[in-house]
Amino acid sequence: MKKRTERKQLIAYNDPNSPVSEQFKTIRTNIDFSSIDSTFKTILITSPEAGSGKSTISANLAVVFAQQGKKTLLIDADLRKPTIHKTFSKNLYTGLSAVLTDEISLEESYQSTEIDNLFVLTSGAIPPNPNEMLGSKKMASVLQELQQSFDLILIDTPPVTILSDALVIAKNNTDGIIMVTRYASTSKDKIKQAINAINVTHVPIIGAVLNGVSEKKSNYYSYTY
Repeated sequence: MKKRTERKQLIAYNDPNSPVSEQFKTIRTNIDFSSIDSTFKTILITSPEAGSGKSTISANLAVVFAQQGKKTLLIDADLRKPTIHKTFSKNLYTGLSAVLTDEISLEESYQSTEIDNLFVLTSGAIPPNPNEMLGSKKMASVLQELQQSFDLILIDTPPVTILSDALVIAKNNTDGIIMVTRYASTSKDKIKQAINAINVTHVPIIGAVLNGVSEKKSNYYSYTY
């Protein structure tokens, strides 16, 4: 039952013509418009706090970009509470932490999905020092190498006001950041705190997704930039 629930999160794949899926396509279009004057090849996705639905947003955005024809890689860089392996029913352990510790090669690490053009790089086993691993030179070189193989890389990261993991990754060859907030839950103070933390990296915030707004008893997603 839990596995089925995880799969339901991929509404952009399961029901591509639904109003919610259309919202994800709108977000995709806005990101494309935002990149007219600059190339957004590696995008980091974070949130001010836990419970925003950030990983669900990341997964569905990866789906709609792959549906657009872009060879897309979704990286689960939450090395503390990973979820992407569950959403896509993939092997957790042949993932990012295994690459960063040279247990497997990069080519062995990312896994194809049932969705054309979409690949996932799971978190790998949870390490004792995730922050140090994500901020390492090895992580930077991994991202550089992946950029040669994919049209777009989306990186799902922990909440930015709770952990600094997203910030250390952002400095390593990322082009922009999307911040996910939840309606009637994320406070303005938390958003300001998140923005201040992100500004230190000098990586632009290219947009924000407001998750969980109820309209006609169904959730939809709003994108601003």
